[in-house]
Amino acid sequence: MKKSNYITRAGWDRLDKELKYLWRVERPQVTRTVSEAAAQGDRSENAEYQYGKKRLREIDRRVRFLMKRTEDLNIVYPDPQQEGRVFFGAWVTLINEEDIEVVYRLVGPDEWDVKRGEISIDSPMARALLGKTVDDEVVVKTPEGERIFDIIAIRYKAIAK
Repeated sequence: MKKSNYITRAGWDRLDKELKYLWRVERPQVTRTVSEAAAQGDRSENAEYQYGKKRLREIDRRVRFLMKRTEDLNIVYPDPQQEGRVFFGAWVTLINEEDIEVVYRLVGPDEWDVKRGEISIDSPMARALLGKTVDDEVVVKTPEGERIFDIIAIRYKAIAK
């Protein structure tokens, strides 16, 4: 399945920060470490050299991915006309069958983080929520079976902590 090319401003900023850190800070540090380890002689038994080369490959792979991916992404800003309906970037408060309240934010596939309550716009839950309004019932197919949620609130601005 193809990933959506949408991202929130905060998500794009996190990816950009990671890219800059890898390229400007971590890669030069690792390159220096590898050079110093290489100067010590036999590279075949030099763990610091071997690990450094491996880490450089990982950094380069991630940098290439981030550079290509950030070129393809579209930053989406919530539109005031979206108020009252669930679209990209919305925080949605739901109640499940056990009367447990959960809050999810619909974000791009490159930025979701369950710990922050963010789910990918491409996920089954997000797909079921799109276009819905407060008091709508949502049925989501999960590996454990169908789950039912009621939408109790939709907002597009973060709550100050």
